Amino acid sequence: MRCKNCKNKFEVTYPFQKFCKREECLTAAYEHAKKTKAKQWNKEKKERKEKLKTRADHMNELQKIFNKYIRLRDKEEPCISCGKPKGGGEQAGHYRSVGGNPELRFDENNVHGQCIRCNMHLHGNLIEYRKGLIDRVGLHVVEWLELNHEPKKYTVEEIKELKEEYKQKIKEL
Repeated sequence: MRCKNCKNKFEVTYPFQKFCKREECLTAAYEHAKKTKAKQWNKEKKERKEKLKTRADHMNELQKIFNKYIRLRDKEEPCISCGKPKGGGEQAGHYRSVGGNPELRFDENNVHGQCIRCNMHLHGNLIEYRKGLIDRVGLHVVEWLELNHEPKKYTVEEIKELKEEYKQKIKEL
């Protein structure tokens, strides 16, 4: 068999031996084993962390992924409220707030790219947002958004599915 490190032939003395007994090859074997063990530990750690996540943790991750998708989707569009270029500080602004209408939190018609000024400093600049929204999606959609909707309580599985869906949409953009 050939040594994985120095490529010299050697006689195998134990099963699955991949390195000869030269000092530098044994060092390489040790480093290889250390690296493999570290990869395995990181994988186990990631799996354990995933199991410990609460529903709220999954919702926060989904919100970040969803917001990233909205920012990418609307990056070429001006701010929906003021119509000015967002200037690199774009945010995913909700027409109907998450606190008041959690069922519309992930509705793509309810969330559009906004500049920081309109979204944060003008608290959404809602009057102008509504005008811009009518131009983009139409009056009938805006009126539908303004209706009362059934509360939506996502399960962890639904949240995971949505995360994967929006990750895929991000890749497509």
